[in-house]
Amino acid sequence: MAIILASQSPRRRELLMQMGLTEFEICPAQGEEKMDATLSPRQLVEQLSLQKAQEIVQKRGEEHLIIAADTVVSIDGQVLGKPQNEQMAKEMLQCLSGREHTVYTGITVCQNGLITTQSEKTKVRFYALTEQEIDQYIATGEPMDKAGSYGIQNYGALFVAGIEGDYFNVVGLPIGRLHRILLQYGVDVLSEQAEKRLSR
Repeated sequence: MAIILASQSPRRRELLMQMGLTEFEICPAQGEEKMDATLSPRQLVEQLSLQKAQEIVQKRGEEHLIIAADTVVSIDGQVLGKPQNEQMAKEMLQCLSGREHTVYTGITVCQNGLITTQSEKTKVRFYALTEQEIDQYIATGEPMDKAGSYGIQNYGALFVAGIEGDYFNVVGLPIGRLHRILLQYGVDVLSEQAEKRLSR
């Protein structure tokens, strides 16, 4: 059985490997992400992850086990995706400064017509940021490919005052939830790792 990650995110690739999935193919979805303003953030990430998975099914066939995900940041009812430029990144970080926001990640797993779509949410609270801090952070280039314009696993961690929920969800893939979904598809990474250890 071939496992396909429908994302080019190096963070999601690393998290799959961290949870014990070492043999998988990367085939990122290329379709345009359409932000439907009528959907809640949770509904939006679920829909976007489903669209990504369905795109790869059309390209590669439904016999593969496909994992797709999408992450957004939400504050004051506004959804923040990836910034299109540095000015947008600055505006997002100014909006998050000194406040609490929510990170949502939708996950879709599908194979042979069986489709499972779920989502996870995590609350993150930022320290108050100075304009100098924001400008310096943007100068690192880190915010430019991340929802909400920050990466909690790197320099963005310097801004985090507190977190409630799944840390890995903020990175971009809630691996605890994904593990439980994969069990429904016969993928048990813990069992496989235990067997490998016993066979040594």
